[in-house]
Amino acid sequence: MFDIGFSELVVIMVVALIVIGPERLPKVARTMGLLWGRAQRYINGVRADIERDMQMDELKQLKQKVEQEAAAAMQAASQAGQAVDNHLKSLEQEAASVEQPKPRSAPAVGNTPKEQPAPEQRQFPID
Repeated sequence: MFDIGFSELVVIMVVALIVIGPERLPKVARTMGLLWGRAQRYINGVRADIERDMQMDELKQLKQKVEQEAAAAMQAASQAGQAVDNHLKSLEQEAASVEQPKPRSAPAVGNTPKEQPAPEQRQFPID
């Protein structure tokens, strides 16, 4: 953030020694150190709050996405169930409309069916 080199720091310390004086310089340095620490803690707290808010927004978006996917899965499952139900109903209707086969009656005594001659068998030459 600030680009302060060693030479610039020495110049600031010399000016502070001349302006403030050697008697009050340790108190001022201690106070400046305390204020600098408070400022850093405040900045770190604000940064942590911002990061926490960003994570909460990401979690809310993820939750919303998961809820949408779950709703889509539920809808697909419902549609599949309805399709299966419709198919079962159509099979039941088809089975009901098919007539039951009637049992064949036995031929009367004395009426024997004529035997049909067996078809001629062809012989194929073997090479």
